[in-house]
Amino acid sequence: MSEASAFDPAGYPTLEDVIGKTPLIRLQRMLAPELAARGNVLLAKLEGNNPAGSVKDRPAISMIRRAEERGEIKPGDTLIEATSGNTGIALAMAAAIRGYRMVLIMPEDLSIERAQTMKAFGAELILTPRSGGMEYARDLAEQMQRDGKGRVLDQFANSDNPRIHYETTGPEIWQDTGGRITHFVSAMGTTGTITGTSRFLKEQNPEVRIVGAQPAEGSRIPGIRKWPQAYLPKIYRPESVDELVLVSQSDAEDMARRLAREEGLFAGISAAGACWVALQLARQVSHATIVFVVCDRGDRYLSTGVFPA
Repeated sequence: MSEASAFDPAGYPTLEDVIGKTPLIRLQRMLAPELAARGNVLLAKLEGNNPAGSVKDRPAISMIRRAEERGEIKPGDTLIEATSGNTGIALAMAAAIRGYRMVLIMPEDLSIERAQTMKAFGAELILTPRSGGMEYARDLAEQMQRDGKGRVLDQFANSDNPRIHYETTGPEIWQDTGGRITHFVSAMGTTGTITGTSRFLKEQNPEVRIVGAQPAEGSRIPGIRKWPQAYLPKIYRPESVDELVLVSQSDAEDMARRLAREEGLFAGISAAGACWVALQLARQVSHATIVFVVCDRGDRYLSTGVFPA
């Protein structure tokens, strides 16, 4: 048989196949020499390497695929989701891959890059007043579902969100650190990443410390939320997080600039907030392997003015 006749196009992965398995890299300059001398290592999980550019690629494809498996949706249906940006982009990509109409509801003050990216994938956008925040966007999505305008996947209550992090993100970190991880740090938005990853890591070693980054009072950090009790994501399990650390907007934005300049790591603001928390931990411990999630890339925030023009 000739090489030409043996060629099998199905042997190549699809876009969906390359979601996940993102690199875990060591920061070289951010960790002060005295902290490194104490045996600490600071590792960044580069979720911006996913096809649509964020950690949300994982739950987006998981929620759609598993809803299909349960017979709840089928290609051609309309899906609805309230989003602060990254989940919307990921869902827009996933909907394009699998053949759905995607309607995304987003507060009007979020970065223009995110809105443009969602539209590029073919999604329809509904912008809500800044004053209503994500709470208003979530309420509107539910109302549209009640009115029969489509199905809400609901990243905030959908168990397929943390489940994919239990199945993939946690195992990847455990394997890539050789089981030596001592601390896991994640920004908290929908809480899917921290809840699912924590569950896996705690099963391997209950001593792994799970730390969540939340915004300090008055801070608006895209991707990080401190929810009112009535809107607390149903997927969140408080027992899965050992410590909550508040991050100011100025600290997160300064860290985003430092990561780019000192490490060559162009990360988003919530990822920078997680890095800030990880560095605080490194000052308190010794012989620690600290992993934080770089949930997206900095190019989604160029219009915000965080990075110098």
